[in-house]
Amino acid sequence: MEYSDLFNAAICAGRELNLLSDAQIREVLHAIADAAIAQTPYILAENQKDLDKLERNDAKFDRLLLTSERIAGIASDIRNVAQLPSPLGKTLLEDVRPNGLKIKKVTVPFGVIGIIYEARPNVSFDVFSLCFKSGNVCLLKGGSDAENSNKAIAGIIREVLKQCHINPDCCTLLPADREATHALLNAVGFVDLIIPRGSKSLIDYVREHAKVPVIETGAGICHTYFDVYGDMEIARVVVNNAKTRRVGVCNALDCLIIHRDRLPDLPYICELLSTAHVMIYADEASLQALEGKYPASLLQHARPESYGTEFLDYKMSIKTVNSLEEAILHIDRYSSRHSECIITANLDHIALFEKRVDAACVYSNTSTAFSDGAQFGLGAEIGISTQKLHARGPMALRELTSYKWIIRGEGQIRQS
Repeated sequence: MEYSDLFNAAICAGRELNLLSDAQIREVLHAIADAAIAQTPYILAENQKDLDKLERNDAKFDRLLLTSERIAGIASDIRNVAQLPSPLGKTLLEDVRPNGLKIKKVTVPFGVIGIIYEARPNVSFDVFSLCFKSGNVCLLKGGSDAENSNKAIAGIIREVLKQCHINPDCCTLLPADREATHALLNAVGFVDLIIPRGSKSLIDYVREHAKVPVIETGAGICHTYFDVYGDMEIARVVVNNAKTRRVGVCNALDCLIIHRDRLPDLPYICELLSTAHVMIYADEASLQALEGKYPASLLQHARPESYGTEFLDYKMSIKTVNSLEEAILHIDRYSSRHSECIITANLDHIALFEKRVDAACVYSNTSTAFSDGAQFGLGAEIGISTQKLHARGPMALRELTSYKWIIRGEGQIRQS
């Protein structure tokens, strides 16, 4: 089948999807969650084929890995999405003009959304559930690393759609090759929006080559600043959680910034990191504070590329600063505008940090690991937008809608 045929089929499926009730949509999503649980052995077997192509210490391994627990969590997220209020048909503005025209601004689906993602097979389920709930058709373009996993998941989704007498082209998995990427990026007139999820290089490639509108998501170069007024007990657990909870995700900590006056506390703050074998790239001041108190095999001099790097691994850099302002300037220079945090007991410093730091999610005294649609009460997420146009931060149902104007009259004509 030609790509134009696939894209046309998606458009036709969207027209049918637009006529479904929210009750029908909920029923389908619950059926897919049931199928995910029932088909867990099959999904895991296909996932293992993908894992077998990677070394266990590859940074992609954790992102690619599916387990029974993770699939159960995915099914729970699908059920949560099913129960959320529909984002469609909401009146955003309503007015009656002096000439009697009744004008409303109401939410509608985008239409056909293309998702380009790497070694994250959970995205296949997450994206479909959010797109389907918001009335959108999804074109899934996964990477070759997760090809078997994605085929299994997309096949389960399409089979449930058929059983529910709904056009299965509401969810189409494109081939994992570059030709499919090129076709999707150039699908003007067929695809309404593309959302890339993955590394900075993937997002940069999509932005530079797409002729279809793009919302950038995913790349996270995240900092936590330990202020002169910071609580070291909070810092100890927050830094460890942000760095080691899952290293292959976009909200993981990449750089700890520390006020020079708090360097004596640095070994205590970093102690938990050593148990996870986190490699630290430290500047001269922080290196001296850690020498003899952090494993020498896990401690290196920071290099210029140690800053502004999304490690996606058990690696972290440390930068010493003399003030809050200097910390903010470092973030300004190296941040990807994803998630940034300050640890301090000084409310004025928190307020200044929140005002000055330009990021989608700005935290104080808690882990950047909370940058997640489910954690924000959004059900699941399709990605975390690092741009400012249309959507910013975790993107869920509301962010997958556009709007249109509805105008009703009684024969009015414009006179001028």
